[in-house]
Amino acid sequence: MDIAYIPSPSRGVLHLGPIPLRAYAFCIILGVVAAVWLGSKRWVARGGAKHTVGDIAVWAVPFGLVGGRLYHVITDHQLYFGEGKNPWNAFKIWEGGLGIWGAVALGAVGAWIGCRRRGVPLPAYADAIAPGIALAQAMGRWGNYFNQELYGRATTLPWGLEIHKTLPDGEVVNGVFHPTFLYESIWDVAVALLVIWADRRWKLGHGRAFALYVAAYTVGRFWTEWLRIDEAHVYFGLRLNDWTSIVVFIGAVAYLVIVGKKRPGREDPASIDPAAHAEAEAAGEKAAGDRAADEKAVAGTALAGKAAAAKAKGEGPSETVAGDKPSRIVDGDGDAEADPQPAAAASTAAEKTGKDAENPI
Repeated sequence: MDIAYIPSPSRGVLHLGPIPLRAYAFCIILGVVAAVWLGSKRWVARGGAKHTVGDIAVWAVPFGLVGGRLYHVITDHQLYFGEGKNPWNAFKIWEGGLGIWGAVALGAVGAWIGCRRRGVPLPAYADAIAPGIALAQAMGRWGNYFNQELYGRATTLPWGLEIHKTLPDGEVVNGVFHPTFLYESIWDVAVALLVIWADRRWKLGHGRAFALYVAAYTVGRFWTEWLRIDEAHVYFGLRLNDWTSIVVFIGAVAYLVIVGKKRPGREDPASIDPAAHAEAEAAGEKAAGDRAADEKAVAGTALAGKAAAAKAKGEGPSETVAGDKPSRIVDGDGDAEADPQPAAAASTAAEKTGKDAENPI
């Protein structure tokens, strides 16, 4: 009886005419979008402006990509430098090879620059985007699946990953291996959910939510790294990334404990984002303007209704010929009283003497 394993894709790139669409890059882009979306929602919930996370990500993402690639090239330099190697391959990021530790380290530098420009505290920003980074990693790991890379040891488990590929040195790989990309992807989703839950439960602030993400991620990365069989530097029986995970885990836990004692709770929402105040003021001015316009419209409508009602009852002034004085309506009747002024004038003229009549004033 054949066991149904996880098949690998026959290729990781599609061509739209001369333009290659690479699944690896597509997975990374989706991860960035998800991180910014989730981070923005969390930032607004903390009292920040809705565009702040995206504006700072413009700095953090490029720095993170460069840092991730540098870490990979430095720690796996034997793949690109030396006899028979092509150093230009170090720039082929679409073929895979991004080190998460370099991405986080240099990405933090880019985020710091963006935060300084907007007057935002970096720890508060890091707390908001922490679950989004884990979610982005979960999506990005599927790029390894499409590239058929970073798989683990051989296995007969039913969820084993079938690999059929030719390595750059000409070696052909055919077999079933641990899908370490899938293990880490699932673990990253769990880390994102853990950080969201813990943040709601304990109101983590001052960088502690980010520290929790780092500590939790390193635990999963340690055992997935231990399963992998791709070429790596080994020191005292452990791969380099395992040692990195241990050091980073200790640092993250220490940060959680120390900062938790010194600065418990979260930052004051009014202090984390100056842009939020500007948005609130603009929204208040707009709301005030809208209210004034609504009140004016209501007053105009009421006045027009009152005038229409008065006209329907016959209480308004009658139409007159230009130059004539309007007649006066009495008690709603349509008949107008005679204007007393012409009668008075006639009486005065009749009382004048003939001499006076001949020489009017």
